[in-house]
Formats: sequence, structure tokens, C-alpha cells
Amino acid sequence: MKYLFTITLILLFATPINADLVHNFKSPSFSGQGYSAHVLSMEQLQFNRSQDIAKKAEAEANRIARELENTTLNKFIRNLESRIYAQMSKQLVESMFQNDNAVRFGSFVLEGSTVTYEVITNTDGSEFIKMTIVDTDGTETIIEIPIGSGYFGSDYGTTPPTDG
Repeated sequence: MKYLFTITLILLFATPINADLVHNFKSPSFSGQGYSAHVLSMEQLQFNRSQDIAKKAEAEANRIARELENTTLNKFIRNLESRIYAQMSKQLVESMFQNDNAVRFGSFVLEGSTVTYEVITNTDGSEFIKMTIVDTDGTETIIEIPIGSGYFGSDYGTTPPTDG
């Protein structure tokens, strides 16, 4: 009887259990919940990564260009060009203005720009060089260089002139 009582109790208290097992995916790719935010996040990550790669490539290209520009040969060439231009400029000024047959006006073309010059005498007897440079696009630049003032040219000594 003992067994009969236990079986009866089990049958009385045993109720049918309806358990619905629901499986949800955590990934928005499968569940559909938050999918648009997920796709936007993935797109943003891909875009940022491609931007980082492009910036690194550009920085590397700039570094290589700087290295090529700063080679010993390129430094030498730049220094040589600078000295040649300075010497040519000095010789040009000396031949134009500092000899007995100095030309008081003239013009020449330099790399597409037209350079005209003339020596102008002021009423007080001082002179200056008026140089007009017209670029290929029509831009005009006027430079006035006083003659005899300043401390330039072959007269340059070891001590500058005094104001007094």
C-alpha cells in the first residue's frame, strides 16, 4: 500500500509541463534585431581601416620623397645651382650698372617672365633702378632698388658704415 500511495501522490501532483524552448541568436546577422546598427558598425570599421591604410601609404610615400630629396647628391645640386645663380646675378648687375658703359635701361625674358629695368634719377641727384617683372599670367611686380645706398657690391669692406 505504501507503493500505491506514493504513485497516487505522484500522479496527483504531476501536471503536464508545457515548456517552450526558444533559441535566439546573439548575432544580429541571424536574429534580425539591431541588424541595421550592426551593418553600419561593420561598414564604419571597414571604412576606418581603409582610411588608416591609405594614410599610412601616403605617409610612407612622403617619407621616401623626403629621403630622395635630401640625398647628398641633391643637396650638392641645390647648393651648386644657388651659387651659380648668385654669381650670374652678380655678373648681370655689374655688367648692367657698374661699368663705364652701363646701360640705363633694357629688358630680357627669364623663364617666360619679362623683366624690364631702367635707371631713374631723382631731383636730388640720387638714382634708383626701377625693375618691372611681368609674369606669364600678366601679374606685374615693381621693384625699386636704390643705387649707392646700402652696403652692397664689391666695395664691401670689413666694417659697415656708421650713422654718424
